[in-house]
Amino acid sequence: MFVELSVLRHHAFRTGRFDLGNMTQAVWATAHGHPLRVTSVQGEQFVRLGAHADPILVLFAPLWWLWPSPELLLVVQAVAVAAGALPLFALARKHLGSEWAALGVAGAYLLYPPTQWLTLNEFHPVALACPLLLAAWWFLDEERLVLFGVCAVLAAACKEEVALAVVVLGLWYAVTHRERRTGAVIGGAALVWALVALEVVVPHWSPSGGSEFADRYRAVGGSPAGIAKTLVLHPLRFGRAAFARDDVRYVAALLLPLGLLAALAPLAALAALPELALNVLSSTRTQTSIRFHYVAVLVPVLLVAAVFGARRLADRTGMRATTITTALAALCLASNYVLGPLPLWRGLPFASQTQTDYQHVTAHDRLAARALRLVPPDAVVSATNSLGAHLSARRRILSFPLLLDATWVAVDATRPSYLDSVTKKRQSRAAIARLRASPHWKIVFARDGIFLARRRS
Repeated sequence: MFVELSVLRHHAFRTGRFDLGNMTQAVWATAHGHPLRVTSVQGEQFVRLGAHADPILVLFAPLWWLWPSPELLLVVQAVAVAAGALPLFALARKHLGSEWAALGVAGAYLLYPPTQWLTLNEFHPVALACPLLLAAWWFLDEERLVLFGVCAVLAAACKEEVALAVVVLGLWYAVTHRERRTGAVIGGAALVWALVALEVVVPHWSPSGGSEFADRYRAVGGSPAGIAKTLVLHPLRFGRAAFARDDVRYVAALLLPLGLLAALAPLAALAALPELALNVLSSTRTQTSIRFHYVAVLVPVLLVAAVFGARRLADRTGMRATTITTALAALCLASNYVLGPLPLWRGLPFASQTQTDYQHVTAHDRLAARALRLVPPDAVVSATNSLGAHLSARRRILSFPLLLDATWVAVDATRPSYLDSVTKKRQSRAAIARLRASPHWKIVFARDGIFLARRRS
């Protein structure tokens, strides 16, 4: 179902240059011999590692040779996230002593609203960390350290802060398995990579010489060192940033669908703390919403903690594990009705209506797809965000109204989104008017708010 929903959303132009198009360009460039080269918002060519340390994208290049389409990324993401149910099932079966109980946990994972939103939120490499962390936890619990290492390294290659969760996995292993030396090596190695990724890799490749996301944390210090200083010297400022009303709602949306079971296993749940802190301390509102990819590390940690919490609850109360996990799956289903993205709930009372129509491909969408086929594959294009995901498999793509060296322009004036948002609608209209009046551009398509222009020789 989610493979189909993801692809239909793309056909309905509900994806964008940011972020699906950005990943598409990185994979396309890698497949064409220019590893991870992308175009920035300002029109600069740079290596994507300067935005996020997610080199796992390189592994998509061979797949691109077989299926050169953005749909490849969407399908892989949906299948990979769903596959996370397998190691979670194995872990739950081991600790709860019942296949039926484990089936309830796997069902809860698939019904959990953040899991489903993660799958449908365009494509992000960090989404792959979700199944990889689940597999890593299972292999570590089984003391299959080589396979754990493979999964942990791949997970850490999905985004710079994922390794911080692996640090806590090392602590968990040291305490629960009484393997202090091995746990310390795991945690230490993961911490070193996280610091190298944050302080060396990203600044080295960044066009500006620093993280473009630092401004999100300006109120609490702006950097790892600055955040630590704020925590010590200005704890009230830190607390105000961490416990805003949106933050509380966000944490509730993460924990309540799991019946607070994760709270019964605090050591396991501790692995969620670094990512949770990054989200609630950020000034970017999307980071405190379950509808975005910022839950990618939180989902596996909270589900694993729920398994250990269910075992503890069963031991303390004498309840059957199957009863607990059946209730857990039912609670996730009920939460999905209120918080989830499924179009099944559309129009029903009190059900979630957010984005439930995003899979509908309209006549306007089909017209846009037909128009974009006019754009040569090797042209430098300036495009509005909603068209950008369909045009990003090329060396260079700009965000309209930035033109620079563009030879083609593709605009959908009816669907303003990121970078050409409603707040900039007036500027966007003015830019379109200038383009249509300019003697340097020839309008080659203009229907239903969709404009294509080609630069005259």
